[in-house]
Amino acid sequence: MSEQKPQTVPTTGHVWDGDLQEYNNPLPVWWVYTFYATVIFALVYWTIYPSWPFGKGWIGGVSKIAYVNSEGESKTHSWNTRALLLADLNKAAIAQKPYFDKVEAMSYEQIAKDPEMSGFILSAGKSLFADNCAPCHQAGGQGMIGFFPNLTDDDWLYGGSYEKVHETLMGGRRGYMPAFSEVLNGGQIDQLANYVASLSGSDHDSAKAVAGDTLFHGEAAGCYVCHGGDAKGRQELGAPNLTDNIWLWANVPAAGSAEGKVAAIRGVIASGLNKGVMPAWSARLTPEQIKVLTVYVHELGGGQ
Repeated sequence: MSEQKPQTVPTTGHVWDGDLQEYNNPLPVWWVYTFYATVIFALVYWTIYPSWPFGKGWIGGVSKIAYVNSEGESKTHSWNTRALLLADLNKAAIAQKPYFDKVEAMSYEQIAKDPEMSGFILSAGKSLFADNCAPCHQAGGQGMIGFFPNLTDDDWLYGGSYEKVHETLMGGRRGYMPAFSEVLNGGQIDQLANYVASLSGSDHDSAKAVAGDTLFHGEAAGCYVCHGGDAKGRQELGAPNLTDNIWLWANVPAAGSAEGKVAAIRGVIASGLNKGVMPAWSARLTPEQIKVLTVYVHELGGGQ
């Protein structure tokens, strides 16, 4: 058996149980220098950027960011993510300004025919739509039955021309339909629902639909006043076309049976509608932004 070599590693001098010692190994050189580098980095970072709390504020750092606030005032602030965002938005606004100036000077038809401006509309319009319209109309503009109109199906409640889309964006819209449960009994509402289902070719009870036709065009319900005698709607009132099988408020497509489809229609007739509200954007967006959105929304559904 070989003789054990004497211990060459220094110890701290602490000994337990006679032979259990505490070594005093030095740290690896690479680790020591890495630690020193992190200390230096921290000191430099704390100098440049906001860091430690100080009094009622914090150490702001020497790094500054210049930007223009929402009131158009030039500001310089110590570095923070909000100031950085505002500065980035300023740069984007400066880069887009020549295009927005062109939008202001051109007609809708000229914009639609200009390939360069069409590309700008697609990019800027998509961004504006995502920030302001998508929370209701969804990212692709497909809307949500029972809540918000589909903007991609070329079915326009208030008109799909550039002028009408612009009018809608500027002033907003407020759709309304009275609750017929207050003036009609359950049987009559069921007859109306079957008639409305028949208009778009959905399965229905023929006998009830005939009675519903009379209610629709008579004074008892008077549906023709808003939806028209042909039930194709009136854009000046925002009353939808009931003959095209495009459903905005009654979720007929989701119903799995003929009874379910009629029930969905019956629910809307009975309860009425007072939630078709779209805010006016004239106070939030600039005229140029509204014009860009007008062209973008117009193109989503093909326009009129």
